[in-house]
Amino acid sequence: MLQLHSQLLPPLSQVQVLQLTETMAKDMTLLWGSGSPPCWRIMIVLEEKNLQGYNQKLLSFEKMEHKSKEVMDMNPRGQLPSFKHKNYVLNDSYAACMYLESQFSQGNKLIPDCPAEQALMYQRMFECPDFHQKMATVIYYNWKVPEAERHDSAVKRNREALTAEIKLWEGYLEKASGPFVAGKNFSLADVMFFPSVAYLYRFGFCEARYPKLAAYYNSLKDRPSIKATWPPTWLESPQGQDLLKGI
Repeated sequence: MLQLHSQLLPPLSQVQVLQLTETMAKDMTLLWGSGSPPCWRIMIVLEEKNLQGYNQKLLSFEKMEHKSKEVMDMNPRGQLPSFKHKNYVLNDSYAACMYLESQFSQGNKLIPDCPAEQALMYQRMFECPDFHQKMATVIYYNWKVPEAERHDSAVKRNREALTAEIKLWEGYLEKASGPFVAGKNFSLADVMFFPSVAYLYRFGFCEARYPKLAAYYNSLKDRPSIKATWPPTWLESPQGQDLLKGI
């Protein structure tokens, strides 16, 4: 009876929908850092789900603000992102994105209904950490490894591992049934993958060497949810580093 009654209710007006969405968004808080792919993922999903009115605070990694009491109270690991909806804390970007997609039906659907498409989406989605980790190992090698412990052989091995990973994804995109990483529709797989791809180009990755990856990057960088959440530090300083120039 309750379901029948709800079906008889008049549909909400556009203004009412907007007001309801704003109310839901006000229950959310995101502490984030510019250029962080995990932070960016959550912000893309919030845009895709029309939840733009959330509380947010941009913090500086350079100033160690991710170790502040404000962050530690929400995320005892002292990491960004730190995300909360009502009293529910989800600091892992995968957890937060999947939660948002499951809880909010408005906006764009980010998990396909088709079992085949959904299976491919989950497979690509959970392969993304491998891609990101191999990229980060190359980019941050000198920062993480003390100078006395650095070896040219390790640098070479890390770059070869990243090259193999990139070639794998180039092949995935070549065989894809659509313009997105898991097929015809933008999905959570793209939410996870694109920020890491953008990171490649931020650090001097060559577009000409991997045409499918370049086409994917260029087709998505102007998507409204991605453009609206583009890292502000990247906008202020468009020229990145060239650490990945030879990959």
